Amino acid sequence: MQILLLEPFFGGSHRQWAEGFRKHSRHQVHILGLPGRHWKWRMYGGAVSLARQFLESNVQPDLILASDMLDLPTFLSLSRKKSAGLPVALYFHENQITYPWSPTDADPKLQRNNQYGFINYTSALVADRIYFNSRYHRRSFLDALPEFLRQFPDHRETELIESIAAKSEVLPLGMDLESLLDHASLPDPVDSPVILWNHRWEYDKNPELFFQTLFQLHERSIDFKLVVLGESFKHSPKIFQTAGEKLSDRLLHFGYARSRAAYAAWLRYADLLPVTSNQDFFGGSTVEAIYANCYPLLPDRLAFPEHIPDPAGPRHLYGNNADLLPRLLDILPKIKSLNRNTSYRDFVAHYDWRILADDYDQRFEKLSGKHYL
Repeated sequence: MQILLLEPFFGGSHRQWAEGFRKHSRHQVHILGLPGRHWKWRMYGGAVSLARQFLESNVQPDLILASDMLDLPTFLSLSRKKSAGLPVALYFHENQITYPWSPTDADPKLQRNNQYGFINYTSALVADRIYFNSRYHRRSFLDALPEFLRQFPDHRETELIESIAAKSEVLPLGMDLESLLDHASLPDPVDSPVILWNHRWEYDKNPELFFQTLFQLHERSIDFKLVVLGESFKHSPKIFQTAGEKLSDRLLHFGYARSRAAYAAWLRYADLLPVTSNQDFFGGSTVEAIYANCYPLLPDRLAFPEHIPDPAGPRHLYGNNADLLPRLLDILPKIKSLNRNTSYRDFVAHYDWRILADDYDQRFEKLSGKHYL
């Protein structure tokens, strides 16, 4: 089967997902993408550019698979000479209706943020099948649609939400987890517990809570070292600079890893991953750390509980922000012995492409109406 994968924001985790599926699928996956920058413009203009690329290409797909960053109705209308009649799948990595907006972004105050959510909504309407990367993501999107549509003056068509729900399902994010176990040089071990941050340096990951909690540990002279990974940006929260100064004597690494192998090595080196995110529709960086056998301490909300088996929930999930510090105070003194005697890899191993790719292939085969051995 020939699959056309459309990704207007071909960067970061979106690119990893697209290339991972192409590598592990038994079908021919053709990717049309645009550079992963200017996300707002990609949601507006990406469909025009990708439609032109598709019409000029020799690709004759049996199915179209688009990411949530695409204005799917515009793409299909502009490319109808080739796309008419083709089954269309839409994959939601995130959505712009329930994604928390940056406090520095002017669009919500000017009520321009609704336009991006409306693109997600109309794309869901025209898709034949919709896939969300977690149960939490599917539920939160569908639950938010009535209120989102009620803000418009009339003809809200809220009854169409049922049709979106009926054709939507959960298909977890496929990831290249096995590569995290590739051999790479590690620093000499330390006796201190090693705490890890491996997320983007952005407001939605709630670095304020993470570092303010570590400042309290530091002030109490609690023993720990710190590894801070992840991609930083021009306007990353100032708390990172503050943390680099206040916790300088605790730091083993501070900044983007130079390679995938170096990143994986630091994950395996760390002992404890306290997550503080205000937004995660899936939580890929958290899954990577768990697979590398770093003890997860996760908020009992968003998509995180889906990564922890029920019997292990009380050990790895905390209830609210105030619970984080006492949980760290309890776990840190015994974390080395806990990790020596426990493996967390099986919590998330089913997200590896070597397992998930067949599920993707079967679902897309069913959607296309074609069957393959």
